[in-house]
Amino acid sequence: MKTICLATNNLHKVEELQQMLGGLFEIKTLKDIGCTEDIAETADNFSGNSLIKAEYVYKTYGIDCIADDSGLEVDALNGEPGVYSARYAGEHGNHEKNMDKLLENLRGIENRSARFKTVVTLILDGKKQSFEGTVEGQIIDRKKGDGGFGYDPVFRPDGYDRTFAEMSMEEKNPISHRGRAIEKLKGYLLENAE
Repeated sequence: MKTICLATNNLHKVEELQQMLGGLFEIKTLKDIGCTEDIAETADNFSGNSLIKAEYVYKTYGIDCIADDSGLEVDALNGEPGVYSARYAGEHGNHEKNMDKLLENLRGIENRSARFKTVVTLILDGKKQSFEGTVEGQIIDRKKGDGGFGYDPVFRPDGYDRTFAEMSMEEKNPISHRGRAIEKLKGYLLENAE
């Protein structure tokens, strides 16, 4: 089985990817390949950051790679938090503070439309491909549910009466932004499998 690095140490992302790509690859994290560097995400869009991470891992460690960058875009906040989603409140990865800041910034605002967006970059045998996934929804006025991660407790996808955090992985994955991007990636891999 071919080995591929998922350019993250976020075990939630690894778990999601293993569930969705199970059997196609042996998936390794950055830690697994000995990458301890903090790869600087300096682009101003998800596509650019995803490519930066994938190219860094491929060139530095010589291993095929899947990298993604994703975030939340809120219409009433001119697309914030966007590429700053993970560090919206300052400290990287503090989900509670990020959600608190978002809810505070939306206090009294009626238009709560938002979307989660993911861009996944694959570098396989030196060849680069990108896949985008988006899910539209609303930011609700308080946190609900204890599943998922990130902004899942405050994001309710359109057509559903529950937040991502109230859904099981089996319910969330097919409709999530990452799920949609990974489905495109999986389709590409199955079409191009050796």
